[in-house]
Amino acid sequence: MINYLYMLMHTVTSTAALGTLNMLASALGQNLLWGRISDRHKLRTKLIVVGETIASFAYIIVFLIHKSLIGMGNAFTAGLTIIFGLSTLEFFWSMSDVGWAALLTDLTTPEKRGRIVGILNFIASLGRMVGIIFAGYLYSGGEGFKNGTIFFIVATLLLIGAAIMTFTARQVKEKPAAQGQNPIRREAKRVHDGGSTNEKTYHWLLLSLIIIVLGASSINQVFLLFIKLPEGLNASDPEMSLILSTWTMGGMLASLASGGLTDKIGRTKTMLLSLFLAIATPIMYSGAHDVLVMAFAYGLNGVSFWAIQTVGFTFASDIIPEHKRGLLFSRYNTVMALSWGPAGLLIGGPLADTQTSRLGLSDYVAYVNTFYASAIIVAIGTILFALKFSRFKI
Repeated sequence: MINYLYMLMHTVTSTAALGTLNMLASALGQNLLWGRISDRHKLRTKLIVVGETIASFAYIIVFLIHKSLIGMGNAFTAGLTIIFGLSTLEFFWSMSDVGWAALLTDLTTPEKRGRIVGILNFIASLGRMVGIIFAGYLYSGGEGFKNGTIFFIVATLLLIGAAIMTFTARQVKEKPAAQGQNPIRREAKRVHDGGSTNEKTYHWLLLSLIIIVLGASSINQVFLLFIKLPEGLNASDPEMSLILSTWTMGGMLASLASGGLTDKIGRTKTMLLSLFLAIATPIMYSGAHDVLVMAFAYGLNGVSFWAIQTVGFTFASDIIPEHKRGLLFSRYNTVMALSWGPAGLLIGGPLADTQTSRLGLSDYVAYVNTFYASAIIVAIGTILFALKFSRFKI
């Protein structure tokens, strides 16, 4: 989609706005409406079904409007239609995010939650890889978007997902969780019963995650430019594909491993291990002068990111009071969505550009310094997390 938007608009800033506006629309929808509706009316599956259905039809509407504008010779306006259209779509689609988060927490117990979340994230990583492969095949120089093939496939898959959820919701009845003596359950219940104190703890978790996600994601765009630099790796397109694929592969393995690990040794220890890895990998990039070494380092970064995703969600599920799951998960989803674009737009990009345009540093040095800054920011978030949560046994 980014490549196609660049073909239409010919400006990097405009294309970068897609992820940022999507994130803002999602945050507004979840925090102002869907989270509150979920808690007030105890809606989970209906939010998922309605959100996926609206998104499906919205994709087709956005495609038709953008195609009409292209036919009139207004390529730039067609690009804007996609950006603002998909952002509006995201406002309504985000009700599904709230529904999924609350439903998953409702139906899982603390001692098995990490493993289940890990399996679901593995499936998400696998789906991402399959989607990238098929999208690359269907893209065909932008024709896959221009003729609507990709839009129609996405819309169809969303409708199928909504239909499956509708059928499943009618067949499955929620069962009360058995009360055992598992230490994770006992500690989670102790934390969960903390009332307003517990909500303050949750906001400390969000604060540390904001710093961590901004720091870790701020170099996403810079990294793509870095590996193509002639004075650096000077990676070819196939080599670049190899490096990027290892991130998803690492994430798939991490999702499975971290889910079981978090149930076995605890949320806090697993999160700290993941965060230490998130600090180390940006530093490793500057010393990777071989494609295979860089692929290994980027794969480890995928491990850290998806492990943080898995453990963070599990941690939040244990802490969030039941009567506020919709609202507080809306805030959690907003924090994790900072990785979509704002981090690079607000931190990584300006930091790299300032070094090259005002300080006169080479691209290579500027990008390496940006990696170091990323590691420092993540380290600050890690310290905050450790100070607040190292005493927890979950």
